[in-house]
Amino acid sequence: MGACRAGWRRYSDGPGRAQARNRIPATFSTEASGVVVLSEADVRDGVIPPGEGSERLDRALARLWPDLSRSRLQALIRDGQVTLEGAAAGDPSAKVVGGQRVAVTVPPPRPAEPEPEARDLAVVHEDDDLIVIDKPAGLVVHPGAGNDRGTLVNALLAHCGASLSGIGGVARPGIVHRLDKDTTGLMVVAKTDLAHQDLSAQFADHGRTGPLERAYLALVWGLPAPATGTIDAALARSERNREKIVVVREGRGRHAITHYRLEAALGTQEPVGLVRCRLETGRTHQIRVHLAHRGHPLLGDAVYGAAFRTKANRLGAEARAALDALGRQALHAALLGFRHPRTGESLRFESPPPADMARLIAALTP
Repeated sequence: MGACRAGWRRYSDGPGRAQARNRIPATFSTEASGVVVLSEADVRDGVIPPGEGSERLDRALARLWPDLSRSRLQALIRDGQVTLEGAAAGDPSAKVVGGQRVAVTVPPPRPAEPEPEARDLAVVHEDDDLIVIDKPAGLVVHPGAGNDRGTLVNALLAHCGASLSGIGGVARPGIVHRLDKDTTGLMVVAKTDLAHQDLSAQFADHGRTGPLERAYLALVWGLPAPATGTIDAALARSERNREKIVVVREGRGRHAITHYRLEAALGTQEPVGLVRCRLETGRTHQIRVHLAHRGHPLLGDAVYGAAFRTKANRLGAEARAALDALGRQALHAALLGFRHPRTGESLRFESPPPADMARLIAALTP
């Protein structure tokens, strides 16, 4: 397991275990970026495990090698990378029975389409399967329209290099959750197919039955009442402004639940709450929209708190200057916990608010 860098806190428990593979050396390079990525073909031999009668080839292989997703195995079968009793198997739905010998060749991952771009990353933890980073404000997570360069994915491609074993056969980081561009804090990213599958399942469960734990710190206008509660309100994209998310009637949008707790009452003339939020679902802009719906938009949120902008004039001079310097919504992903996909170890990380948000909190503290 990798180490946790100073400045963050990590808690873990549970044993580790190793997995051996047979490999054939291979090399490729991405000439456009000047980055050379060394990789290896992964050759695996095995015997179809016994079962009740026959079953699909792709399903049997997924039981034999659970670190490869079923969709990845289907692609390998169609590409002629799987042999059954020495003969090429081209049909994922072909029936097999226990005791048949099978071989799979997993080619080295192809270079990702986004170009690697070196930049400083606050790496909290890293090992062969995943990386945990503390995302700064202003960093877009994934390339998209208008953001094909300078994203977290571009930076991770440069940082991880040859340690990316491939997500779906492509040498790319596996994004299993996202933070808004101007939201700071902890994110975990998969480096292998196994980690991508397992972490995706944990995030889809949202901690209802599994170990996933996420908590955010937010500064909001006013003091929520009651001080501890749950916001259960469906969300959907606004029909008037497709960049915004709005609360809608249940059945018209996606189910969304946010649990909150007032951590501290701040401010003097104008009350401000330091709120801790825990997500039971993970919708776009969920915390920002839910708290605004309750009448407590986040400080600095130009999208969902524009009507509260004049309240800043009632803050003290120091707090007003700190809010202007923040220049974004006051939201930080402060806690992230999950089960390690390979070892089963419980990992838990905490991150303090970034310096600009910490200055605002200090200025608001009576």
